[in-house]
Order: sequence, then C-alpha cells, then structure tokens
Amino acid sequence: MIPLYAYRDNSCDPRKCTVKKLERAGFLKIFTRIPQIPRNTLILDPTAEQALSPADRFVKSITALDCSWVVLDTGQIASWKIRRALPFLVAANPVNFGKPCKLTSIEAIAAALFIMGEKERAGEILGKVSWGIRFLEVNKEPLELYAEAKDSTEVVKAQSLFI
Repeated sequence: MIPLYAYRDNSCDPRKCTVKKLERAGFLKIFTRIPQIPRNTLILDPTAEQALSPADRFVKSITALDCSWVVLDTGQIASWKIRRALPFLVAANPVNFGKPCKLTSIEAIAAALFIMGEKERAGEILGKVSWGIRFLEVNKEPLELYAEAKDSTEVVKAQSLFI
C-alpha cells in the first residue's frame, strides 16, 4: 500500500477540503510547508513533463498538491526527482463537474491509485465524499486504459483517444 501525503496551503475552505477529509479518515498526512514533503515521494504535478503510469507503482509515496496554482512557487516543486502529471480525466466534483482536468485533490489521488493498480483503495478514498464514486463512473474507460498501459508513452497514446 502506497503511503499518501498532501501539501496544503490553506487556500480553500477547510470544511469543504477533500484532503482534510482524507486526513480525518486516516488515509493521508498533510504537510503545510513544502520542505516537509519527503524528497523521495512522487508529486502529482500538472506541470510535470511525464504522465503518471503503472510503471510508477513502485514509488515510496504519492503527494498531492492541494493549493492554489496561481500562488504556488513551482520552482520549489521543480527540484523534485519524481513529478508526474495525470492524463486526461474529467472532473466529477460539484464545482467543476464535466470539466476536463479540473480535479479536486481527492480525485487526483484516487486516479493515481487506480492507474497504479490500487483500484479498490481508489474507490475507498472516493467514498469519503458524496459525489466521489461518480468520478470512477465518468472516467471508467480512460482509467482502465491508463491502468493497462505499460509506461508513460502508452498512457499519453491512450489519452489521445479522449482529447
């Protein structure tokens, strides 16, 4: 089981924050300063040049960035050894429902787990929000294809079917 972390900058409402819900349920640990994040973690970073794939399943941990991308100093993140972008997926959260690539942190973490072979755990995590399972329904076909891919190149090729 891959350990989960999140960097949270407190820019969202703590009552609606999906990573706070995951922390309360014992699924992940939150860091409030970037230097606290373990250096050997895989960071889910939409600016990364490589797509997440099943080949990444041997990472030590996964860290989601739960923050405003407008104010995030991406220079601090760029030095991380393992950064991956999620492939094309559609949001199922109430704020961005149906919008491509506008995922909440809980959707991003669940997608990463699904792609990396922890499908059941992805469902458990999404069960912590009322609309969570809808994410798997909306993205069933792409998630299955991404999870069957061998590496990042195959994920990007599969992604082209949905863009």
